[in-house]
Amino acid sequence: MNKTMKILIAYDGSPCAEAALDDLQKAGLPLEDAEALVISVAEVFLPPPPPSSDETGEAAQAEQQPSPFDFEKVYARNAGVVEEARSMALRAQERLQKNFPGWQVSVEACADSPAWGVLKKADNWKPDLIVVGSQGRSALGRLVMGSVSQKILTEARCSVRIARGRVEVDESPVRIMLGVDGSPGAELALRVAATRAWPAGSEARVVVVDDPLLPTTLSDVAPSLNKWIEEGNEGEREWVQKLADAAAKKLHRAELTVSSVIKEGDPKRVLVAEAEEWRADCIFVGSIGFSNRFERFLLGSVSAAVAARAHCSVEVVRDKSGRVESLPLRDENNH
Repeated sequence: MNKTMKILIAYDGSPCAEAALDDLQKAGLPLEDAEALVISVAEVFLPPPPPSSDETGEAAQAEQQPSPFDFEKVYARNAGVVEEARSMALRAQERLQKNFPGWQVSVEACADSPAWGVLKKADNWKPDLIVVGSQGRSALGRLVMGSVSQKILTEARCSVRIARGRVEVDESPVRIMLGVDGSPGAELALRVAATRAWPAGSEARVVVVDDPLLPTTLSDVAPSLNKWIEEGNEGEREWVQKLADAAAKKLHRAELTVSSVIKEGDPKRVLVAEAEEWRADCIFVGSIGFSNRFERFLLGSVSAAVAARAHCSVEVVRDKSGRVESLPLRDENNH
């Protein structure tokens, strides 16, 4: 039984937000059985409305103390800004409905901090995926990524797609890259990518980053240590190759043209460099599960670093339940 996919799209009318809408055409998302909610957040202060004129008594008199500004005018002005945000969301809805006529698309506007407005809605609506544009395409812009997208990526309890697409996407096949390291998070990202509906001719590249042990100066004193390191590296290389082969086999079932590479170095740098050289449209990576916000802020992850530095879109995959096993396996006979 197919489950309707829920997609929450943060939209602010900027060029990167427009590109994020069109980037969804290269995300392998279902053409049917999807529910999208476009949310536009107006960053304004909305004071409580003034007390009505028919209120009486000491409590009402206390509430009507002189104010440094006119509450009614402020409220009316800021309410107008929220209405402008809603108008933006409606334009995004029209664009999405054109690209995905089979989707059920709704809109919402609110007054809040942009990141927290999206995160609060996500906590209540419980989407499978949050989509947010990324500010800046320069090296510095990609590194900073923007406080809104960074905050959403860090705090969200579901998958997040940091979109760096182009407005008016062409119809060429999609190129996706997957960072695989044998972890539950990477396995989940692999399985999600394998269940997407990719256009004919699309390609996938599996990248496994190996960080081998290096001989030390102690090898001169203890030659057996050097032999132990070489044997360990040989075993590691065999495991990495099996990991790459198993990942490629799963992606073949999604009717993708699959290649795999094994690289040495820091995964945060290698994945970004490989994606740029291969001209990937998107990188899929898993996310480490943290028990609280402090751990997420303190520890960071490869996925967050890749999302900040990549030239292309990055989808950081999380299971909403926190259990990798909860995602249904693709039918082994479905080729």
